[in-house]
Amino acid sequence: MKTDDSSTNGILEEFRIEFLDCWRKLPNKGFFLALAVAWLALFQFLGSSTLGYFHSPSLFGFMLNAYNPNLLGWLRTLDLEAVSNWAGQADEGHCILIPFVVLGLFWWKRRELTAVRHEVWWPSLLGLAAALVIHVFAFMVQQPKLSIIAFFAGLYSIMGVAWGREWLRASFFPFFLFAFCVPLGEQAQAISFNLRLLVCRLVTFISNYLLAIDVQNDGTALINTTNPANHYQYEVAAACSGIRSLIATLGLATVYGFVSFRKWWKRALVVASAFPFAVLGNLARMLAIVIASEFGGQAAGAKVHEGGPFGIYSLLPYIPAFVGLFLLGHWLRERSAPPSAVSTPDHPASSTQPV
Repeated sequence: MKTDDSSTNGILEEFRIEFLDCWRKLPNKGFFLALAVAWLALFQFLGSSTLGYFHSPSLFGFMLNAYNPNLLGWLRTLDLEAVSNWAGQADEGHCILIPFVVLGLFWWKRRELTAVRHEVWWPSLLGLAAALVIHVFAFMVQQPKLSIIAFFAGLYSIMGVAWGREWLRASFFPFFLFAFCVPLGEQAQAISFNLRLLVCRLVTFISNYLLAIDVQNDGTALINTTNPANHYQYEVAAACSGIRSLIATLGLATVYGFVSFRKWWKRALVVASAFPFAVLGNLARMLAIVIASEFGGQAAGAKVHEGGPFGIYSLLPYIPAFVGLFLLGHWLRERSAPPSAVSTPDHPASSTQPV
């Protein structure tokens, strides 16, 4: 145990030393902190005007409540049951993890960020002013989601003012990941409803023509009435639309694409692949429910739907998606010729012809 403690202390000490070293290399720290604190205070005390919906002027309180109402209660009482509810029920639960992912990726890029030329870049004030105008407009028309965009845009501009254009270019990713902190809310219905319809039609086609299971779909309902012993019917609800797996796959694809590749077309291809891979994952989950129902009735399908022992079936939407994503990344890397593969003549001495 002492060895483990000393190892942990050594890692923490090494982290502390390297963090302080990176912090010393950054100029204009006081200037940046002053602007950042003022910007944070604005959104804490005049961040949201939707007081009838969420009784607080804090934009950050609105964000936490939008991610899951139980989250604020957990933060106040450290209620573990609320954590479980947030993790298992909230479609927006991923949002609370994004700042930690961004900070981790900033640390991963620390040497690049400290090596760029740092300068006070006043044109970035234009971006800060534009973000302020957007927030004022959003505050007046009670659109806090627009204020969230303004907050992150302003914070990005403040970094540009303090540390320059090259810093903005180097930090665009991972800062872009804060886009996943904007809760979709009702806007997700347009995506989730189409996902539900698409998955239902694919399940019906594969069940009837490949698995010889007679399943019909009525809108977003999957029905089997031909097997009297195992009659079952499922309504693919909005929570089962695959929107969580889509966002998780899209987030992973964004990180994986930017970390693994430098060419923009490869990054774009990896990010775009998140959509079909997420559909594939949700299709696998719905087919598993149908197959279980065919052999064990609606109760067996319900067990798969609820996650099964240790929630193992809940991983079904993610396995095909993540495996497909990494296979695509492997294929894209294989298409690039290794640096050592430079064509040279087999007999260099004979390449020069005598005159």
